[in-house]
Amino acid sequence: MRYFNSNGVSIAYIDVPPHEGQGDPILLIHGFASNHAVNWVNTLWVKTLTRAGYRVVAFDNRGHGESEKLYDPEAYNSYRMAEDGLRLLDHLGIARADVMGYSMGARITAHMALTAPERMRSMLLGGLGIHLVEGVGLPLGIADAMEARSLDDLTDPMQRMFRAFAEQTGSDLKALAACIRGSRQVLTREEVATIRLPTLISVGTNDDVSGSGPELARLIPNATALDIPGRDHNLAVGDKVHKQGVLDFLAQRP
Repeated sequence: MRYFNSNGVSIAYIDVPPHEGQGDPILLIHGFASNHAVNWVNTLWVKTLTRAGYRVVAFDNRGHGESEKLYDPEAYNSYRMAEDGLRLLDHLGIARADVMGYSMGARITAHMALTAPERMRSMLLGGLGIHLVEGVGLPLGIADAMEARSLDDLTDPMQRMFRAFAEQTGSDLKALAACIRGSRQVLTREEVATIRLPTLISVGTNDDVSGSGPELARLIPNATALDIPGRDHNLAVGDKVHKQGVLDFLAQRP
């Protein structure tokens, strides 16, 4: 792991060159309660993309993984989290990159596209559909789940799923509760309509968290929707259909 200072917050990241040559950079932004390793390394995304000739940069969002833990919900505003990604590109001297996020990471990617589209070649949103503009995906009760005394105290299936995942990834539960409470920004339909980047929206057909991918794609001028058959929110991440769809998209974008 490497580290850099993002306006006073220590952010951990990796920078992996392509297997051969000097390929275009792609920035990967992971989801809630995850980290760069769980979301992108263990699922073989880093291996897939570097073998395809891309330079892969991935970081642990603030409050996650090996990055600094913060406990004020305001620190997790989606625009602030997007700034971490932009500052990492600055730190590495990368002028433009493809940016791919999953779930919360997709929300951060969309906020980045709204504020700094000139830094992005394309926008890839995984595990986030129409809930980018309608609702916020994860219910606020997930924060309460992070603060419960134990997993045994929870009965709601989604609360149990995310609390168990957070424990599995060794996350700081207090930081995650603050993150859920602070990162609930949506974009308006008018705002997403101004995003002109080539866009891929990938959602599992059994995903009950993200909302419809095709419905969001209809709002973004240069967007394409990719259905990931038979996959829920968690299993869609590393699915082979998802990977092939992303590789095809990247090969065809300008």
